[in-house]
Amino acid sequence: MKKLFLLSLALIGFMFSSEAQVISDNAIGLRMGDSDGFGAEISYQRALGDNNRLELDLGWRDGNNYDGFKLAGLYQWVYPLDGGFNWYVGAGGGIGSFSINTPGADITDTFIFAAGDIGIEYDFEIPLLISLDFRPEIGFGDDAYNNNDLDFDIALSIRYQF
Repeated sequence: MKKLFLLSLALIGFMFSSEAQVISDNAIGLRMGDSDGFGAEISYQRALGDNNRLELDLGWRDGNNYDGFKLAGLYQWVYPLDGGFNWYVGAGGGIGSFSINTPGADITDTFIFAAGDIGIEYDFEIPLLISLDFRPEIGFGDDAYNNNDLDFDIALSIRYQF
């Protein structure tokens, strides 16, 4: 019983004495996913502490009959796993606008949305960060065609850290 108590005390001590995860001050790159046609995004991350950060993403799409942009901001908590792997979770929202011009349909709308975020990332020894995340979004706008529903965005990101 005494050995079990000492082992438990040692494990608790190791948990509290482990170093805090240090994330990069800044990271910029591309987030490549798809949610209602908003494909690639320019992504910027700014550390706000040892294990939390702000992520800003600007996505756009320009096609023959479709134009749109989406700006998202998320607050994220980052937790170390093993080696260079981390997992993170976050919440936030944003604003967007789209225009669809086809024969018989001329739809333009600006909308807001709420978003969650969960993902896994690998921090290389060089200043490179690669991640895979899942971002559910719910939009609120005038046009029920594209916004008032739940979208699931899965994306792969690559960022340069500085």
